[in-house]
Amino acid sequence: MLVGYSSSSSEEESEADSEAATDRKTSLSRKCKEEDVSEDSCPTKKKAKIKEQVPKTRLPLPGGLLAMFPEEVDPQTDDSSLHNGRIRSFKHERGNWATYVYLPYHPEEEFGELLEKLLSALAAHGVFLNPQEEFHLSLSQTVVLRHHWIQPFTQSLRAGLAHCKRFLCSAGRLKVYCNAERTRTFLGMEVLTGHAQLLDLVRVVDRLMTEFRLDTFYEDPSFHVSLAWCVGDFTVQVKECIEELQSLVDDHEDGAFVLRLDCVELRCKTGNKTFRFPLVP
Repeated sequence: MLVGYSSSSSEEESEADSEAATDRKTSLSRKCKEEDVSEDSCPTKKKAKIKEQVPKTRLPLPGGLLAMFPEEVDPQTDDSSLHNGRIRSFKHERGNWATYVYLPYHPEEEFGELLEKLLSALAAHGVFLNPQEEFHLSLSQTVVLRHHWIQPFTQSLRAGLAHCKRFLCSAGRLKVYCNAERTRTFLGMEVLTGHAQLLDLVRVVDRLMTEFRLDTFYEDPSFHVSLAWCVGDFTVQVKECIEELQSLVDDHEDGAFVLRLDCVELRCKTGNKTFRFPLVP
């Protein structure tokens, strides 16, 4: 009897090949499904996809924070046309506060009349000065304070003045002044009495300035109350008129005019804030 093995073997091999192909397809299909599930269930990959789709945007800082730490220059604050032509001694920056210490002078009616005569006399010689908006006697140079320095600065100043007493001083001699940059000229009335007490106050203020690494007052100060000013260096022109102007002071009505300054309170102006420091009675 003859048996056809070859035919049977071929059919079995064909069936085995078919089953193997089916197994490969099933395995490949299962693998693809597992990869899809893996990608969908993985938070890291999800985040990566979101980052690619959403563009990066930087949120703006709140206005309150910008106001606390400003550094940009406001162009309007350096516009001299907004300050009657006056030019700043130092560049203005937000967060920097121009600061000075002084004794206020509250003028009486007689002072106003005299000042009008002085300015008229100067105008007759072609020199035109503007009266001061407020009158004071400076005890410091104008310095720059950072905003966060203001509180410790004023606290230290108050402590330093704790034992300084009130006093009177007077002025009556006209003198011409010009700032260090030669950008403004002043007509002032120089102090005649009270010089020693003023020096005591300056020593207190100078110690504070040194503590904050700021400029101290002038080595040999000429204490005075500024009466009027103009833009530019007109020192020579005003000096040429000084004798005539002084005669108006000396011959004013019933006698020589004397500017009397009742020094009961020292003040510190920093930016738009004014701090008051009463002296001991």
